[in-house]
Amino acid sequence: MNQIQRAFLKTPIGFLEITGSEVGIHSLYFLDFRVKVSRIPSCLKSCVDQLEEYFSGTRQSFDLKLDLQGTPFQLKIWNELLKIPYGTSVSYMEMARRINNLKAIRAVGGANGHNPISIIVPCHRVIGSNGRLVGYRAGLKRKKWLLEHEHAFAQRDLFYGKL
Repeated sequence: MNQIQRAFLKTPIGFLEITGSEVGIHSLYFLDFRVKVSRIPSCLKSCVDQLEEYFSGTRQSFDLKLDLQGTPFQLKIWNELLKIPYGTSVSYMEMARRINNLKAIRAVGGANGHNPISIIVPCHRVIGSNGRLVGYRAGLKRKKWLLEHEHAFAQRDLFYGKL
């Protein structure tokens, strides 16, 4: 059995706790307190490196094994989140449309809120139908920062022809 390892990463919007094993990334959560960043287990090194690239604006997609664990509906939503392009956002209603169930808007929100691998599984890219920022476990300030960060680099790369 693969033992779950833990690493911490300091980012511009707080510390992240990353857990995972050789199977894949198990969770990625923002912490509301400071931690001492220590040795990074080898199974999490690529994740930390890719997150650092993301925060520096040089990475727009992740190439990592994920160890997502949830209900079949949650897994369906989380896999749909992985299809939202960098620098864009969709509404909860659009997410429900994508799974062919317009009555599931609240359920989509619930699954989105239980996403255990923030940023990599980009639940921050889902917004209200009216364009407002709603519902982000790590706080709306962080959601706003992530969306603005991605939008700025996506626009830069569009201008310079890198997308």
